[in-house]
Amino acid sequence: MENALVIGSSGGIGAALVAGLKGRGVATTALSRREHGLDVTDEASVSQHLEALEGPFDLILVATGALEIGGAAPEKTLKALDPQAYLAQAALNTLGPMLVLKHGLRLLPRDRPATFAALSARVGSIGDNALGGWYSYRSAKAALNQMLRTASVELARSHRQLACVALHPGTVATPFTEAYLGRHPAVPPAEAAQNLLRVIDGLTPAQTGQFFDWQGKAVPW
Repeated sequence: MENALVIGSSGGIGAALVAGLKGRGVATTALSRREHGLDVTDEASVSQHLEALEGPFDLILVATGALEIGGAAPEKTLKALDPQAYLAQAALNTLGPMLVLKHGLRLLPRDRPATFAALSARVGSIGDNALGGWYSYRSAKAALNQMLRTASVELARSHRQLACVALHPGTVATPFTEAYLGRHPAVPPAEAAQNLLRVIDGLTPAQTGQFFDWQGKAVPW
């Protein structure tokens, strides 16, 4: 891997991924809303920022996302379901990464192996859902998984050496998860980033359209 693009580089995991890639000697381009004004929920913003890049990138990794948007916490019960909170989750956690793929596709090579990866979450797994709750966040991540799977089918025709995947980073100790850790063990962002990069290292085009956790194990849809 020679060149990488990380979207969401100012977040805990995103910043650690940038540091991890640079530590490997990978030329890494970083973009975020906080540092560069990139808003993945605004297609014009995504287009403007990605059109300014040259590429090609061996890896495009989207590390954006949020559990809470506008103060709306994950729902504990159906009574808490709010249409605007749901739409905000879909805009950031589903459409955001897909807009990056839409406008970043030209930056991915067709003549050699490459990876497009977006951070998803195990709670977006329908098959693994035994606890309920978190309607909007779960649904937004499940929709992201479906969109990535669908894109992988299309892109297998134009980018035959591309692995287009969803990745679950595990529970990471960041401001993103601080209020929800409870008794769940969490790893530091640097460790999570190294775990994810090891998974990415092992990907092949045969695994495109799949959903993997930080150990490289397939997550049920």
